[in-house]
Amino acid sequence: MAQPTHSTISTAPEAFAAVALAAVACDGELASLEARSLRQQLEFRHPYRDWSDAAMGDLLDRLLQLLREDGWPELVRQAAPLLEGQAAETALAVAAALTQADHVESSEEHSFLASLSQALALDPARAAQIVEVVAVLNRDSLAS
Repeated sequence: MAQPTHSTISTAPEAFAAVALAAVACDGELASLEARSLRQQLEFRHPYRDWSDAAMGDLLDRLLQLLREDGWPELVRQAAPLLEGQAAETALAVAAALTQADHVESSEEHSFLASLSQALALDPARAAQIVEVVAVLNRDSLAS
């Protein structure tokens, strides 16, 4: 019987995409709205905007395999050391936006964001500020 091949995350672009995928999968569901939001969050950012559809598909396939084999905590564990400073803050902001894409915030998503903030070694006050600003941005304030 063949052993599963474990992918590793070795670059900042892979790490950033891994955090985004972990965000949409952290509640145990990968809704189509979240998957579409994931793609939109990445496709206009450097370096992904210069990648072919095939290259982007290959990356997401590898990350999905890792997610299926080891879960979102492993994605975050491998990704966090590769993201520093502004990249770490932006990764948290994108993750917050993706967890809020369906306008339903679960306890799993809150726990994920707290775990991610800690793994990224962000100052807790700064991390809370980032998550709060993203929540204000995503608020559907005109809904009745």
